[in-house]
Amino acid sequence: MAKYWLLGLLLIGNSLLAAVPRVITLAPHLTELAFAAGITPIAVSAYSDYPAQATSLEQVANWQGIKVERILQLKPDVVLAWRGGNPQRQIEQLQRLGIKVEWIDPQTIDQMIDALAALQQWSPQPNQAVSAAQALREQENALRKQYQRQTPTPLFMQFGQQPLFTAARNTLQNDVITLCGGKNIFADSSVSWPQVSREQVLARHPQAIVIGGDKTQAANIVKFWQPQLTVPVLAINNDWLSRPGPRILLAAKQLCQNLHPVKNNTN
Repeated sequence: MAKYWLLGLLLIGNSLLAAVPRVITLAPHLTELAFAAGITPIAVSAYSDYPAQATSLEQVANWQGIKVERILQLKPDVVLAWRGGNPQRQIEQLQRLGIKVEWIDPQTIDQMIDALAALQQWSPQPNQAVSAAQALREQENALRKQYQRQTPTPLFMQFGQQPLFTAARNTLQNDVITLCGGKNIFADSSVSWPQVSREQVLARHPQAIVIGGDKTQAANIVKFWQPQLTVPVLAINNDWLSRPGPRILLAAKQLCQNLHPVKNNTN
């Protein structure tokens, strides 16, 4: 009798294991979203370094493209893709070969949170996806309540130096600025990631500059703008700020905290 009972447990265990969806992520922020939803992908993209266990997973995508043949061999139930970084042609090739692809392209914090919640359908722990999304929503609402009552501070979000790029309206990075009570001086741009000139920035009179980086990089930005522009440079953890995943709320919290004393000094 005990033998049949043990056999039954093994069969149940194997059935549950087989039922776990096989998920592949093709961008670092998609890997972060998957783990936040309780999903351990069977393969990921290059630079998927958070959480730590992602670094041990097979990589099937990088800046050069995706490994179509290897993805087919892995037989995923779904591939999570990003229009901003994955080649359309190769993704369409996967789809023609019968691979299900879910595009995740959040342009606001709310859309990112909704995407996390929607991943419950592919998670062996769907409740984790729901609770993680709810936790992020609560963090967003708390920051909005705390900081949006203040007079907006004109900010320039800088990416690179030569050329200069910034984030415009339809980006999570712009959403971070507004969440903290800031005003993106290039929010009105017709493209999401405009290249701008030094003269354009100076003409819009930002009261602070936001970068992804550390204090050393901030010091270099200060030198870059002197003597024409002498404003605080707020350095935000680059991975938090640049990746449209769950840690964008950490970037928002860091910016809000750094921006608040700037406001006190400029009022």
